[in-house]
Amino acid sequence: MTELEKMKLGEWYDANFDKELLDLRLEAQDLCRQYSITSLYDVDKKNDILIKLFGYLPDGLTIIPSFMCDYGKNIHLGKDIFINAHCYLMDGANITIGNNVFIGPYTGFYTSTHPLDYKRRNAGLEKALPIKVGDNCWLGANVSVMPGVTIGNGCVIAAGSVVTKDVSDNTMVAGVPAKILKKIEQEAE
Repeated sequence: MTELEKMKLGEWYDANFDKELLDLRLEAQDLCRQYSITSLYDVDKKNDILIKLFGYLPDGLTIIPSFMCDYGKNIHLGKDIFINAHCYLMDGANITIGNNVFIGPYTGFYTSTHPLDYKRRNAGLEKALPIKVGDNCWLGANVSVMPGVTIGNGCVIAAGSVVTKDVSDNTMVAGVPAKILKKIEQEAE
């Protein structure tokens, strides 16, 4: 089995020394760099870069540069998503983000985890677990979402939070690690 196949299956894989994975990351990171330095007025070129990066053009997507991801092809975005400046999507596993999601600046989605023992860690091993964010969520600035986390629909993740566990629908969380502050009543004002 290749390291890419192991990665996609959520098994331990060689992320640091496997040429195929290194090449895929360099390609995606170069596309992110191109996106970030392309004029904001050159919408067609920016869209072409996103199609190369993700394999499709998400409807209503706004990404404020700079933006970085590892592979791009493991990112699945719904409609009308706003990603603010300096966000990083470490997409060794799938990162799925629903519709109408606001993502604050310096927010990171980290699918990868490493062995606790240094010998396996130094050998380049890691494991990637998927992250999912539901519809109508708002993640404030400097939020970190950890491997394997699912955030439900209608959630608010307060700025600076580190989300280590699943968050149920219509919940506001904050802190390090993030804890429930309150349930959100979704009603029209």
